[in-house]
Amino acid sequence: MSKWPIGVFASIDAGLGVKLEVAQELGVPTIQLHAPEQATRTPENAEKFLARLQELGIELTAVFGGFEGESYADIPTVCETVGLVPAATRAARTREMKEIADFAKLLKCEVVALHLGFVPHDTESPLYQEVLEVTRDICNHCQANGQRLHLETGQESADGLLQFIQDVGCDNLFVNFDPANMILYGTGEPIEALKKIGKYVRSIHCKDATWAANPGQEWGAEVPLGAGDVGMENYLRTLNELGYDGPLTIEREIPQEPERQKAEIGGAVRLLEELRAKVL
Repeated sequence: MSKWPIGVFASIDAGLGVKLEVAQELGVPTIQLHAPEQATRTPENAEKFLARLQELGIELTAVFGGFEGESYADIPTVCETVGLVPAATRAARTREMKEIADFAKLLKCEVVALHLGFVPHDTESPLYQEVLEVTRDICNHCQANGQRLHLETGQESADGLLQFIQDVGCDNLFVNFDPANMILYGTGEPIEALKKIGKYVRSIHCKDATWAANPGQEWGAEVPLGAGDVGMENYLRTLNELGYDGPLTIEREIPQEPERQKAEIGGAVRLLEELRAKVL
């Protein structure tokens, strides 16, 4: 695969991604996949899906875990509901994340990713230790499958994420860098953050956003690629300096407006093709 193939975040039956047919229509050669619903994660379906990807000439580069009951309504709700941090759902979600990793293995995919949730800032707190433990547990499960685990950025500052990865201490733990999330959550200037954690960045999202009036207390706004505060050309130049050569995966989270979503992803594909030609 050549450097920086365009990608899109896709879904089979659940979640925020576009349908495979949209990826095909847009001529996109790679996808990240939002993990299908539990009932459909079967060997037969994995086989069918692989055959379909082959037929379309699309490569699967990561499978993303997501869980029932997660809500991104506002920042406090994210704290309470997202990922493996909330104690009430942690055991069940850990089991499910391992099942998702096993399904990804059936799909011959070596990268599993997720939003871990808000990691506590206090590294001495019992909750921080618990989150370290659960992350190690999933890393070990992925390691046995020959897989890497990528943590999506957003809820932590670059320094906090660096500290966390070092504290986990697993050599198959990396980062899926989403610059817009740094802005949406108000956790840091994205290009600066990218430079800090660059050595761990093994997959990325191309997504854009504008800052909130009170960053960190209220949401920023997600906007079409190129219309926000990330600075896409600067983003690609920084990725190039860091030696990143993987897919440029577009994520645009407006599944309730499929036509607009498709049009904006189409615009993002064209923008990335222009910038890629300029930067490389």
